[in-house]
Amino acid sequence: MLTGLSVHELAGRFRRKEATPTQAARAYLDRITALDPKIKAYMTVTADRALAQAAAADARFQSGRPLGLLDGIPLAIKDVLCTRGIRTTCSSRILENFVPPYDATVVTKLLDAGAVILGKLNMDEFAMGSSTENSAFFTTRNPWDLARVPGGSSGGAAAAVAADLAAATLGTDTGGSIRQPAAFCGRVGLKPTYGRVSRYGLVAFASSLDQVGPFGKDVRDAALVLQAIAGHDPMDSTSVDVGVPDYSAELEGGVKGLRIGIPAEYFIEGLDPEVEAAVRAAVETLRGLGAESQSVSLPHTEYGLAAYYVIAPAEASSNLARYDGVKYGLRVPGARDLIDMYSRTRGAGFGAEVKRRVMLGTYALSAGYYDAYYGKALRVRTLVQRDFQRAFERVDVIVAPTTPGVAFKMGEREDPLQMYLNDVFTIPVNLAGLPGVSIPGGFTQTGLPVGLQIIGKAFDEATVLRVARAYEAATAWHERKPELTA
Repeated sequence: MLTGLSVHELAGRFRRKEATPTQAARAYLDRITALDPKIKAYMTVTADRALAQAAAADARFQSGRPLGLLDGIPLAIKDVLCTRGIRTTCSSRILENFVPPYDATVVTKLLDAGAVILGKLNMDEFAMGSSTENSAFFTTRNPWDLARVPGGSSGGAAAAVAADLAAATLGTDTGGSIRQPAAFCGRVGLKPTYGRVSRYGLVAFASSLDQVGPFGKDVRDAALVLQAIAGHDPMDSTSVDVGVPDYSAELEGGVKGLRIGIPAEYFIEGLDPEVEAAVRAAVETLRGLGAESQSVSLPHTEYGLAAYYVIAPAEASSNLARYDGVKYGLRVPGARDLIDMYSRTRGAGFGAEVKRRVMLGTYALSAGYYDAYYGKALRVRTLVQRDFQRAFERVDVIVAPTTPGVAFKMGEREDPLQMYLNDVFTIPVNLAGLPGVSIPGGFTQTGLPVGLQIIGKAFDEATVLRVARAYEAATAWHERKPELTA
């Protein structure tokens, strides 16, 4: 079945003329029609556009001039990335009918590579959340257990790959929003180094933390999509002009002689025993492949969560000020004056979690509190960055759990603080701007996926992917798929 193939397997079928992009697109669209009413991964399905793009890819293959390994591959995009002529909602009422006049740079790059875009994916509103329960429209379900969440905020992107509703997807990661849902859904999710991938056209949540990255069915797929979207973009002032290596070419280098750090601060009270057992077994697997492991210390990890929940809401407060009912998006009628219009529009357009974070951020930036909260959080961020710098003087990568537990049931974590604790192992990586990947690292006795996180040095995604691929090749966790019927 074409929808069960990885990106690189599907690309091979196209090259050998055993299948066509149109056949693949139709297979995915049929599967979306049959299964997405259960999973609810998609916010918008662009069937006609997808089939037109697939037909153009068919013609390129017939003429012997395909554009590359992503030509004709059916992908989908988190609904926080602008798509010209296709609505971009951020899963918020305030942008419910917003249609951008331009594409995000990463979308342009995928289209230039010949990718077929199946549609836009559900998420936590404005990427604020860890379960996709904060979507203003509906909650995406975890394909492994429909009563559980897929994680967030890129829950639709992770669920779509896990349920074979897209060959690969793009998500965004501000505090773990690619790696955490990848862990919950048992797929590969990569957060690149901050500055490696353009943020132009990404609707901002926290501009110093947001990063775009891929979800894939395996490590090679993530490498192929990263290859397509990485690189300097003059449209993004935070994009860094450094060379992009050939990630696929370096995947099979193995781990012999590589130094792996095991952070003591990531094995804490409250860590699910089955998650800890899986991660420690993964370390032994890597040691058996020739890697050397040693303990490292990241002493300021415990303060990362608090620092993040000052910095990110402060930036969100500033970024979301643009949704005022004046320029675009929702405007609630009947206001007495301008201030009343602002209040009515933002009150009706934003959900509870977005309002909570905007208020937190506005408070942290207010006169008399700026230094006490925001200034102090920035100093903590510097300490977290220095922890990683010291650790990477001794090791090549750091291996840890992605999340403290596995996918939880919908409605189970109504306390915001309990929800925020999901990101305790992913947030420090964002604060430091480093690359990290979550890959399938095992399953619990109840059949839920466990995520293994591999963290690397800045702009060294190649080594992160190489370690991930070595572990993947030595195990079969990524081959397991949820049982789904229409």
